Amino acid sequence: MAQDDPVVSAQWLHEHLGMPDVKVLDASWYMPVENRDPWKEYQVAHIPGALFFDLDGIVDRTTDLPHMLPSEEAFAAAISELDIKNQDKVIVYDGKGFFSAPRVWWMFRVFGHKKVWVLDGGLPQWQASGFNVEKASPDDDAVLKSIAANRAVKRVYNGEQTNTISFQTEFQPNLFWALEKVAQNVTAKTYQQIDARAKGRFDGVAPEPREGVRSGHIPGSVCVPFPEMFDGAPPSLLLPADELRRKFQHAGISLDRPIVVTCGSGVTACILALGLYRIGKRDVPVYDGSWTEWEGQSDSDYPKVTAPGTA
Repeated sequence: MAQDDPVVSAQWLHEHLGMPDVKVLDASWYMPVENRDPWKEYQVAHIPGALFFDLDGIVDRTTDLPHMLPSEEAFAAAISELDIKNQDKVIVYDGKGFFSAPRVWWMFRVFGHKKVWVLDGGLPQWQASGFNVEKASPDDDAVLKSIAANRAVKRVYNGEQTNTISFQTEFQPNLFWALEKVAQNVTAKTYQQIDARAKGRFDGVAPEPREGVRSGHIPGSVCVPFPEMFDGAPPSLLLPADELRRKFQHAGISLDRPIVVTCGSGVTACILALGLYRIGKRDVPVYDGSWTEWEGQSDSDYPKVTAPGTA
């Protein structure tokens, strides 16, 4: 484990599992079209001692946009219910290996918690290493804590009393971009915009997974599909730093200039942020609303590139 690297190995986690200051989170989440239920899958098989972090529950409840960053108070209330303290080391994983866990890694960092890492290769790597998983029953403490975390978020947004908050947050605005910051950058071009979606969606020739959302991209963006951050063999691992540098440089990205990352709804952009962190770019903001929010705005005020050769 190193503070300057964003991942830990399955072997490291296996050796440190059960230590009082090591907290493990299953942050599995899947696209709607996949018809997978991460909460049910967690109860069937998860890393021993892991708690479930619900990406669709620990969210901003004032917007219709999917899984947006919650308020500081809501995040603190939820994490307190998960019994995570500021001194704890948080290890996040997901069921695909690298998909939604980097989003939760980013969320913790946005709220000032630096002791957070992603499990390299996630649950597939853990199981491929021969390590055990466990089940959960509805009355298990781990299940009850995860349910309580979601309820705490609802209480905060309803203006209701919450339990004692034991996790303190410190918002890091340099890691979070909202709509207007992106709109300013489209004109100013201060930050290089990297989009993590597949090339077809980026180019406007393949459909978006969300109904009613056109495909295309924010003007001035460069496409670096998130799977390019991994090696080829399943279970996928994060590429070494030198190979990650080559990937970005091949896409025309200058690693000496500032970068902002985006995607469909703020999840896979965090995978690019993870790769950039490994090569020393630790201040990369994520555009939370990403293409789903941008595409829903008026074309006159928020221009889009929706097909090859159009602006």
